Amino acid sequence: MRRIHADEAAMVKITDFDDAYQNGAYIPDADGFITRWTEAAASFRAAYPPVTHHYGTGPRQYFDLFMPDGASKGLTIFIHGGYWRRFSPREFSHLARALRDAGQAVALPSYTLAPEARISQITDETMRAVCHAAGLVEGPIRITGHSAGGHLATRMMCEGVLPDAVASRVVQVMSISGVHDLRPLLNTEINQDLRLTLEEAMRESPALLLPRKTARFVAAVGGDERPEFIRQNDLLANIWHGAGVEIEAMHLAGLHHFDVIEELERPDGRLLQKILAD
Repeated sequence: MRRIHADEAAMVKITDFDDAYQNGAYIPDADGFITRWTEAAASFRAAYPPVTHHYGTGPRQYFDLFMPDGASKGLTIFIHGGYWRRFSPREFSHLARALRDAGQAVALPSYTLAPEARISQITDETMRAVCHAAGLVEGPIRITGHSAGGHLATRMMCEGVLPDAVASRVVQVMSISGVHDLRPLLNTEINQDLRLTLEEAMRESPALLLPRKTARFVAAVGGDERPEFIRQNDLLANIWHGAGVEIEAMHLAGLHHFDVIEELERPDGRLLQKILAD
């Protein structure tokens, strides 16, 4: 476990919580990233059509499963972000390419978005998707996610979420730019859709919960992200390290909230290598 120094923790006073959690306004051509994701994802699905499985009856209760060409070496689950309010896994299908090429079966779950669903319901739906996918693919399980998906990936390995039979198969969890203490979101306009109460924010904050100690964890964030995302990243690493978890904090220099996930696309990507580590 690398020691987290005080100067890395980006402990800046928050005077505007909406600004602290704003990403797009600080990323040049932010909309262009979303366009490129959508196009790359569609191209990948056309070349490697997934099988869609439903874990519930709701219109967003499904996941796309991409299988490797040969025998699967295990299951990797990528959970999309969008502040629990936006996107679907089909804007991120292309992130399965390098994982699939490495022999992984890759599941990208969808979930009901806020404001239709509260975060506690989204957590439950994600758990159900993970369990369904685990029943289809044998071997070790790796779970990762970006932004809100980073929160959900981490949430899966809090005590009492996954059933023991599934949780015992999880070997690696990686949160990318995740939010792990939801209480600051109570002060944002985002909460008009999330409808978080203090009680729910505390129940759904991994940093305030007991983690399982059976998997390795990575808390990764772009070095050029908003200070609050760096703080959230290091907060989880420090607290869960203190709880006896094998966890590493990563700051990826020169990357921001949108291009950090490109590290999953390349065979030599740092995040890809971490999630695949034995």
